[in-house]
Amino acid sequence: MQPLIALRSPTANTAPRREAAKVKPDPAPSRAAYRMQRLMLTPAYRLTLRVILPFILGVAAVSIYMADPERRDAVVLGLADLRNQIETRPEFMVKLMAIDGASGETEADIREIAQIDFPVSTFDLDLDTLREAIVGLPAVADATVSVRQLGVLEIDVIEREPALLWRTREGIQVLDETGIVIGELDSRILRPDLPLIAGYGANEKVEEAHGLLRVISPLHDRLRGLVRIGERRWDVVLAPNTRIMLPDDQPVLALERAIALHEAQDILNRDIAALDLRLAARPTIRMNAGALERWRQIKDMRVETGR
Repeated sequence: MQPLIALRSPTANTAPRREAAKVKPDPAPSRAAYRMQRLMLTPAYRLTLRVILPFILGVAAVSIYMADPERRDAVVLGLADLRNQIETRPEFMVKLMAIDGASGETEADIREIAQIDFPVSTFDLDLDTLREAIVGLPAVADATVSVRQLGVLEIDVIEREPALLWRTREGIQVLDETGIVIGELDSRILRPDLPLIAGYGANEKVEEAHGLLRVISPLHDRLRGLVRIGERRWDVVLAPNTRIMLPDDQPVLALERAIALHEAQDILNRDIAALDLRLAARPTIRMNAGALERWRQIKDMRVETGR
């Protein structure tokens, strides 16, 4: 009889044992390598390693190098020399200044406040400050400052237009249409084309003065000027010596009434000293001394004739 379980051959048992004897390598990293990999995945560590640490090393190296005064002075002088070489290149140099749109007096004032020694580098020019200084001149309304090619500093000026003369205790001031003083005159004869105003505070009522001048334009040949009285109202002075006394309120309307009265009765061509319109309901005429004396003589003659 044969046994139920066959005997294993010696050759079949030795092969698995040899395979078991061969140990496979463990794919997992060591504990130190694993921790290093986890550390490299930390954002703060990567930032420190890539940015902060190189920055600290660079600053430390520069600090050590610049700690020597001679090296520090050499670096500063080198940078200054490099900057000077760039700033003084021919394409950056300004050699001339051109002023357009300004009168001779205004141009002289601009050159005086600019105080630029040519040639000068564009890096040394403060165009905004220069423009503000130019606009600050009384005669200048606006200005633009720029550097053109070929080294020319161009200044385009818009001057204020003279509109009125204002007589004060200090002299005769030239005003623009807004009442800003833009100049002075030694004599009224120098600008006979400009109307004259006088009185304290007259420069603050320039718009109102323009309205009165438009109304009185039919008598512009006789007009001497406008006088501001007590900072409240106006007097219109006509040649040879006649005044139209206007009220505080609505002086333009009152002057229009005076012109209408003159056109109807030729009253301003008579021998009167003043036409008082301060009371709208009761205009008053003040005669000159000669006319008053003749009127009295005529009145006395009438009285004697009546006797």
